[in-house]
Amino acid sequence: MTIVVFCLTAFVATMILTGAIRQAALKRQIMDIPNSRSSHSVPTPRGGGLAIVSVLLVMFAVMPMLYPGLEFYAWLIVGACAPVALIGLWDDFHHVAARWRLLVHFVSLSFAVIYLGNIPAISLFGHSYEPGFLIAAAAVLSMVWLLNLFNFMDGIDGIAAMEVITVGIAIALISWIVKGDSLYWILPLVMAFSAAGFMVWNFPPAKIFMGDVGSGFIGALLGVLVISASWVDQSLLWAWIILLGVFVVDATVTLLRRLLRGDKVYQAHRSHAYQYASRLYGSHLPVTIAVGTINLLFLLPVALLVAFQKLDGAVGVIVAYLPLILLALYFKSGDTEEHQLLAGK
Repeated sequence: MTIVVFCLTAFVATMILTGAIRQAALKRQIMDIPNSRSSHSVPTPRGGGLAIVSVLLVMFAVMPMLYPGLEFYAWLIVGACAPVALIGLWDDFHHVAARWRLLVHFVSLSFAVIYLGNIPAISLFGHSYEPGFLIAAAAVLSMVWLLNLFNFMDGIDGIAAMEVITVGIAIALISWIVKGDSLYWILPLVMAFSAAGFMVWNFPPAKIFMGDVGSGFIGALLGVLVISASWVDQSLLWAWIILLGVFVVDATVTLLRRLLRGDKVYQAHRSHAYQYASRLYGSHLPVTIAVGTINLLFLLPVALLVAFQKLDGAVGVIVAYLPLILLALYFKSGDTEEHQLLAGK
C-alpha cells in the first residue's frame, strides 16, 4: 500500500508542478521558438522537466526512510544525477559549451561507477569477463552516451516521456519477478509515475517541453539504473539494454551514418528516424504511440525471455535490435534531410 501512495504522490506532484512551471514560463516568455531544425511549429514553454527532477530528487532522498534497503541506490542517484540536472538547467537559460556539459556528464557518471565499487563479472555468449579498468571505462562511456542520446531523442511531443513510462513499468515488472526482495523495482516504477505526471502536459500536442534539465537528468538516471542492475541480477542489465532499444538504435544508427558522411555531428539536425516518421505521417502522436507499443508488445517479451533464462542476454539484444535497425533504416535514420524530404514525397 505504501508504494501505491508513493507512486501516486510522484504522479500528482509532478503533474501539479509541471503546470506551475508552465504558467511561470508563459509569464516570463521562456519559450522554445521553432526554427528550421525544430520538429514543432508553435512557440512552446520549456523547462518542464524541472518538475520531474525536483519531485524525484526529493522522493529518492526520502525513500530510505521508508525502504532502508534502497539507501545505497537512492544516494547514488542523487549524487550522480543532480549535477547533470543543474548543468542542464543552466543550459536551458544560458548557453553552455558542449565541452563543459560533457565534463559534468563524465565526472558525475564516473562518480556513479566509483560509488558502486567493483563491477561484477560480465557474461557474454557463455563466457565470463572479469571486471577491470576497461570495463569500468566502458560503463562510464555507455552511461554518457545513454544520457546524450536520450537528449537527442527528446525531439517530438511525448516521445521521451512515453519511453520512460513504458520502459520504467516494464523493468519494474521484470525486477519484481526476478529479484523482488531487493526492492530495486521500486526505483524505475517511481520514475515512470513521475514521467506520467509530466506526460499529462507533454502528450501530443505538447503544452510544455522537457528541456535539457529534464532530458539530461533522466538520461543520467537511466544510466545509473542500468549499471546498478548488474549488482542486483545480470539478467536485469540485459533487460534494460533490450527495453531501451528504440532510443539506442535510432540515436546510434543516426550518429554513425552522419559520422561516415562527414557531417558535423554536434550541429542540430532532424535526421533521426522518429523525426522523419513524424513528418511522414504529419503528426507526432502516431510515432509516440508506436514507441510505447514497440516497448510493451515486442521488447518486453524478449526481455522476459532473458529474465527467465530462456534466452541468453546477448542473443536477446541481437533478437531485439535487428528488427529495430531495419526499422530505423526504413525510416531513413541518419539520412540527409534533403533525401528524407524527397523520400517523404
